[in-house]
Amino acid sequence: MVGSGAIENLSFEAALQELESIVRDLETGKAGLEDSIKAYERGIALRKHCETRLREAQEKVEKIGIGADGAPRTSPLDEET
Repeated sequence: MVGSGAIENLSFEAALQELESIVRDLETGKAGLEDSIKAYERGIALRKHCETRLREAQEKVEKIGIGADGAPRTSPLDEET
């Protein structure tokens, strides 16, 4: 029921898929209390990981702009705008 891999190594899509699976499993109520608690804890960690990955992606998108020549340009994330 609960995955055991390192969450920080998961892509956003893989983490979201696992989180959705955990939610479905918890909604059925078929798992025992201990398994449900472990699944819930992993789900919290997966949610945080997904939020972090989304925030990172949003920051990258916000740094993409259009140059004077009309071509896309990017700037480092830590560069002040």
